[in-house]
Amino acid sequence: MLDRLTPVDSSFLYLEGPATAMHVGSVLVFDMPEEGFDHDTLLDLVSNRVAYVHRYRQRVRQVPAGLGGPVWVDDADFDLSYHVRRSGLPRPGTVEQLSEFVARVQSRQLDRSRPLWEIYLVEGLENDRFALVSKTHQAMVDGIHGLDIGQVILDEAPTDVVPIVQTWSPSPEPSDVELMTRSAITTVTSPRRLWDGVRAGVTDLRHTGSKVVEVAQQAGTALVRTAASPTPDTPLNTPVGSTRRVALIDLDLDDFRQVRSRRFGAGDLGHVTVNDVVLATLTGALREWLMTRGEPISSSSTLRAMVPLSVEDGQVESRVGGPVVAAFVDLPVGEPSPVMRLQQVSYRMAKQLRDGQAIGAAGIAGLAGFAAPTLHSMAARAASAMSRRVFNLVISNVPGPQEARFAGPARLRATYPVIPLAQRQALAIGLTSYDGRVHLGLNADREAMPDLNVLAECIDSALAELVAADD
Repeated sequence: MLDRLTPVDSSFLYLEGPATAMHVGSVLVFDMPEEGFDHDTLLDLVSNRVAYVHRYRQRVRQVPAGLGGPVWVDDADFDLSYHVRRSGLPRPGTVEQLSEFVARVQSRQLDRSRPLWEIYLVEGLENDRFALVSKTHQAMVDGIHGLDIGQVILDEAPTDVVPIVQTWSPSPEPSDVELMTRSAITTVTSPRRLWDGVRAGVTDLRHTGSKVVEVAQQAGTALVRTAASPTPDTPLNTPVGSTRRVALIDLDLDDFRQVRSRRFGAGDLGHVTVNDVVLATLTGALREWLMTRGEPISSSSTLRAMVPLSVEDGQVESRVGGPVVAAFVDLPVGEPSPVMRLQQVSYRMAKQLRDGQAIGAAGIAGLAGFAAPTLHSMAARAASAMSRRVFNLVISNVPGPQEARFAGPARLRATYPVIPLAQRQALAIGLTSYDGRVHLGLNADREAMPDLNVLAECIDSALAELVAADD
C-alpha cells in the first residue's frame, strides 16, 4: 500500500511558491553544558531520535500522470549530515545577529528531493550559549506520523547522548511504473477510494455539494461571515518577496498573569485568559507601530487576526496538543485605553468560541478531501488569494511546559517559533510560553517591514502599559 500524503498535507506543498516557503521554523537557545555540545553530539542525538520517527527519513514523490496524490517513500540515499548542519556567529553573538541568521535560513525553501527538514547548530552566542535553528515542512508535521524536530530532540531531564546501533535500511524505492501501478491497484481494490475518486472527479456534483455544506455547518459560519466583512487595507497586506526579517523577543509570563489577575479578580478569571492579555498586548503594539508610520487611525480602526487555538473536543480525535480551531478576531487598534482593549479582545474571543464561529481543523480537512489531487493547487491558490480579505495577520500562541527541557545534557532557555508567511501577508507572530517566560518570534517580509525592530520595541512598551494601567 502506498503511504499517501493526506489532502491537507498535500495542500501545503501546493501552497508553496518562491515567496511563500511552507516550513515552520523554531529557534531553541541552550546553556552550554560543562561537557560541551558540538556538532557530533547533535548528530548522535538526532540520529537516535529519528530512528523512531520514520518520516524524517522519507521524501515526497509525485505519482506520474496525476494518478494519485503525492506519496512518502524511503530516501535510499538518506544523509543525516546534509540535514544536521553547523554554523557560528562572531563571538559574542548577539540576539540581533542570531535573528539575522534565522531570517536568512528561513527564507530558503527546503529541497524537495530530500526529506523535508533541516537543523542548524549555531555556536558563539553570548553568555556561553548556543542555538538550534530548525526547519520542518508543514506537510510532515501532522502530530501522529511526523512531529516537529524541536519536539523530537527534547527531554524532561538531562541525558547522556550515546549513539545507538542503527538497524534501519530503506525500503526499495518504487519506479514511476510501480507507483502508477500501485496507485491504480489501491484505487480499484478499495471501494471507498474508488468512490472518493469518482466523487473527487466531479462526476456527482450534487452529492459533493451536499457534503461540503455538511462540513461547513459543522465548522460554523465564521469563514462566511468574515469573508463578507473585508479586512481593512493595511501595510501588513502587500505582495511579499522571498527574503525575511526576524525578531526574537523575551517577556515575563508573570506580567501577563498579573494583568489577568488584577483586571479580573480571583473569582472572575473565567472571563479572560492569558491569551487574551497576549492579544491585547499585541493590539497595543500594532496600534503604536501604525502610528509611527503615520497610518490613519480612528476610534473604530481594527486589524483582523487569525488565531489558531488548541481546544478540548471529545468529538474530534486528539493529536498532539488537542484539536485546533481558527478564530478570527478584530483587534481594536483604534482604542486608546489599554484596559478597554483588553476587555474588547476578551469579549470577542469568548464570543467566537461560544457561538461556534471557530473553524475546526477536522472541518477544513473534510473540505479539502473532496478535491482531486490535481485540483489542490487551484484550491490552495484560491485560499491564498482569499486570505488577504479574511485576515491581516496570523498570531499563533501555544502554551509550553513550565518546567525545564533538555537536549541531551544542555538546558533549554528559550524557544521561539517562526511562522511562515502567506501570500500578501507581511507579518506572522508566533508565541510560546516556557519555564516562566514568553518567547515571541516575529517573521516578516524584508522589504515590507524594514521597521520590524520598531514593532518589537512597541510590544515591550504595550505590555508595560497594561501592567501599569489603573483599574
